[in-house]
Amino acid sequence: MSGRPQPLNVTPAAAERIKALIASRDKPTAGIRVGVRNRGCSGMSYTLEFADEKAAFDEAVDIGGINILIDPKAAMFIIGTEMDYVESKLESGFVFRNPNEKGRCGCGESFHV
Repeated sequence: MSGRPQPLNVTPAAAERIKALIASRDKPTAGIRVGVRNRGCSGMSYTLEFADEKAAFDEAVDIGGINILIDPKAAMFIIGTEMDYVESKLESGFVFRNPNEKGRCGCGESFHV
């Protein structure tokens, strides 16, 4: 990938959580697919799902033996994004820090670019 930025950076905390999720699944898994869909008051939200197989146009990012598959429809919206996993006393979950975002809704569920 000469000259092209990494499509998605995954923190060690997110990688460990993904490994644990895949290990707890009772069937073979090709990886975790990251995408975006139209949703929320700002327009788009991130999606994560188990991928049984790599789709033809998925972009694969290997993070320590874990495949993060990027839905081709999402690629242009998440290039350069950092995916993290955060735990606090009140909540835990994946957090996306996207330099392309121009704004988020008040509840943080959706974003726009």
